[in-house]
Amino acid sequence: MQCSKETAELECSSVIQGALEKDGLCDRTKLPETILSRLIEPFLCRVGQWSSLLWPILVMVITVNVLLRHLIGKGFIEFEEMQWHIYAVGFMCSLAWVMQMDGHVRIDVLSGDFSFRSRCWIELFGIVCVLLPFLVVVVWFSVPFVAYSVSINEVSEAPGGLPFRWMIKSVLPLGFLLLVLASVSRLSRVVAALSSGVMNK
Repeated sequence: MQCSKETAELECSSVIQGALEKDGLCDRTKLPETILSRLIEPFLCRVGQWSSLLWPILVMVITVNVLLRHLIGKGFIEFEEMQWHIYAVGFMCSLAWVMQMDGHVRIDVLSGDFSFRSRCWIELFGIVCVLLPFLVVVVWFSVPFVAYSVSINEVSEAPGGLPFRWMIKSVLPLGFLLLVLASVSRLSRVVAALSSGVMNK
């Protein structure tokens, strides 16, 4: 009985693994590590894990704001602004971690049936010709945007709003710079995979 149970579990696990590989969800685990990925990815992982701690804080801020609104009949602009500040930081600082873990949304209508090597070529083209140029443009234009905010010591326009608006705006280039690091790491893995020659699957 024990043997048949273990056999069933192994068969189930192999079926699940096969389905994941067919859908391309295990690509990250197949990509070889590189010097760059070993340097970059642990850092991005730590940033992502720390930023994930912001979500329970966000829930608490929203809860307090709602309770105060119902108990004393008054909302506080500080709490409302704090909500989107926390959300912005958590979202922007987690983007790179999500990409590194290959957890972002992919629309694989066609490439799901391609060979792993073909999917790597598509990944290479997407990173070099689409993703990295887009990230460079965003960072290029966001730096003057933040610099101007710092120069005027921008604060919230709402009465009683939070000061230092430039701090939250600075998260924009920071988040996209982290995404650049994740893209470079992913690119190095894809190039290593294509160069290795072990891509016949």
